[in-house]
Amino acid sequence: MKLYFLIALFITITLSLTGCTRSETKGETAMSENQLSSDSLDNQEVINRTDEEWQKILTPEQFYVLRKKGTERPYTGKYDQHFEEGIYFCAGCGTELFKSETKFDAGCGWPSFYQPSSESTIKYEEDTSLMMRRTEVLCSKCGGHLGHVFNDGPNPTGLRYCINSVSLNFVKKEGQKIK
Repeated sequence: MKLYFLIALFITITLSLTGCTRSETKGETAMSENQLSSDSLDNQEVINRTDEEWQKILTPEQFYVLRKKGTERPYTGKYDQHFEEGIYFCAGCGTELFKSETKFDAGCGWPSFYQPSSESTIKYEEDTSLMMRRTEVLCSKCGGHLGHVFNDGPNPTGLRYCINSVSLNFVKKEGQKIK
């Protein structure tokens, strides 16, 4: 009886953590091998901190996602259905990551974008956790885990950056009226 419970629990957790993986097939990743090794920072200084230093700066949820490669539950993040004009920054270090013009509703439960503000602010790594092959998206400056990128997004890129809300901070475009 205990074994069945553990198997059911594992399946439930796996499905909730992999909600953004619906498009990956036959081991394909969304990014090419060249992009996976991209480390270009355009003269940005890389931030290196210990876990203890990060824990003093981040909330427990931010630490779990950004530093331990966790994820928030789908449809719970504050930016999933957020469509104001402005810019999304890394919650760990303040690096600009995405512009609101590239955000779209992918229906996956996490904020989705079709391209980053600049390729130099994003780093890609192959993620083979959870018995699947995905492309992990990290902040180039602090190395924080942001989410994953998939190849089922809209034009013009065909990409879907599936990002945890807790990894982001949003700054509204100046002059935008408060609703």
